[in-house]
Amino acid sequence: MKSTLLIALLVLSNIFVWGQSAQNPIIYADVPDVSTIRVGDTYYMSSTTMHMSPGLPIMKSKDLVNWEIAGYAYDRLVENDKMNLENGQEAYGKGSWASSLRFHNGMFYVSTFSATSGKTHVYKTKSVENGPWESFTFEPVLHDNSLFFDDDGRVYMIYGGGKIHLIELLPDASGIKPDGINKVIIENANMVFGKDEVGGLPGEGSQMHKINGKYYLFNIGSPKSKWIRSVIVSRADKITGPYESKVMLQYEQIAQGGLVDTPEGDWYAMLFGDRGSLGRIPYLAPVEWKDGWPVIGVDGKVPEKLDLPDNSKGLFNIVSSDEFERKHKEPKLPLVWQWNHNPDHENWDILKKPGRLRITTGRVDTNILLARNMLTQRTFGPHCSASTCIDVEGMKDGDIAGLIALQNKYGYVGVKMENGKKSIVMVQSQLGIENEDQKHGIVMTHQISTEVKEFEQIPLAQEKVYLKIDCDFDTEKANFYYSLNGKDWKEIRKSLQMLYSITKHFMGYRYGLFNYATQEAGGYVDFDYYRINQ
Repeated sequence: MKSTLLIALLVLSNIFVWGQSAQNPIIYADVPDVSTIRVGDTYYMSSTTMHMSPGLPIMKSKDLVNWEIAGYAYDRLVENDKMNLENGQEAYGKGSWASSLRFHNGMFYVSTFSATSGKTHVYKTKSVENGPWESFTFEPVLHDNSLFFDDDGRVYMIYGGGKIHLIELLPDASGIKPDGINKVIIENANMVFGKDEVGGLPGEGSQMHKINGKYYLFNIGSPKSKWIRSVIVSRADKITGPYESKVMLQYEQIAQGGLVDTPEGDWYAMLFGDRGSLGRIPYLAPVEWKDGWPVIGVDGKVPEKLDLPDNSKGLFNIVSSDEFERKHKEPKLPLVWQWNHNPDHENWDILKKPGRLRITTGRVDTNILLARNMLTQRTFGPHCSASTCIDVEGMKDGDIAGLIALQNKYGYVGVKMENGKKSIVMVQSQLGIENEDQKHGIVMTHQISTEVKEFEQIPLAQEKVYLKIDCDFDTEKANFYYSLNGKDWKEIRKSLQMLYSITKHFMGYRYGLFNYATQEAGGYVDFDYYRINQ
């Protein structure tokens, strides 16, 4: 029987002690490419989760700082070999990218795009929480698009990198309007840095707003001479231009996003900042209007504290412990969970008495990154821990199951069954990097070769084992532990030096529960719980 007292203590231990004002970052976890709106007294925000399913998360808040996941725009982006992890293919770092969230005539709309599907996607619903979502797709792929409903009833997308395009859509945003407007409105967004500085990150991540009759386009870019993510704002009297551009923020890699106002008339910019292996995390900056321009931050900086409600507990609607106990009519999985790629629903379940997650192998795989039905949650900063108890009685020869710190450079602690015997193992992927650029915590790796190395193999003579991974995002290290009784933990003395790779997974580290087969399908393991802590 699981201890109610233990669960209560875990909840209490998850509380930050930050005081009574809001603290940046607003969410200390990987929530990139944010698009934020207000509908009445409620704020909504979409984000990117790429190869995860369900995808395109929509979060909501009553105060701009305490957020919870309200729903997802889709369960499965597309059915193909890449998203289904079939025939050796995968969609790491791809899937769907930067979205645009809007509310128009009583409907929520969110748009995204995908090289994996080869299409631009638009989803709409009357209720983010309850759905259903109606889906439209069309070609071509419109990069980093901003969906925009103008006052005159016309609908547009603004998209592109460096060269910014405007294209008109059908009135219901379901496709491109034949013979509609289709033109370049900004020839090179990076010219704002000066003609000798246009070789950095091309201006992208468009988010369009119309405020007091003027059009404001937000983009992210960087100058050539130094890789510093910057907020570029372009202003025009007509949506077709001409546009005047200014750099409105250059501070600690915080950029990409847009504006949102409060019912009281205050303005903020919701942006994200690159934070190494943790990922890209949301920051909220106050905005003051001067001469018709949104001046972001205070003295050119994003403040650590904000005159908004305490958000010390807000993270824990984005990540959460789970005892896998379900009440009648509760969903099998809370919204904090996402599958790594499309799941195979025939080979997992939530079992009762006691509650547990069972993952059954449905096929043979060559490595963990191709294994289906890995169930994931975000890690969180600055330090976090995840633990689980796993029953391995149903494993077959060649099966490997456990808890992973997931990125292209991964590490896991788990159980392997080989020749009828089980052992606790700790495994890491080792990267051979021929070319690496590291700029202000952003790592771009090229021509990567991966080697998998097993660092520990400890005989296991019982059917239950306890596993734990601690992540320290100050040192970018993950440490791995096991226990035979859930109380006495033994550290496996080989830390993982975590690495955020833009050219591969393009996502902050995630914790994952997994079970995969290397010899024959049909083995299973039961996860008794998943518990997080700082």
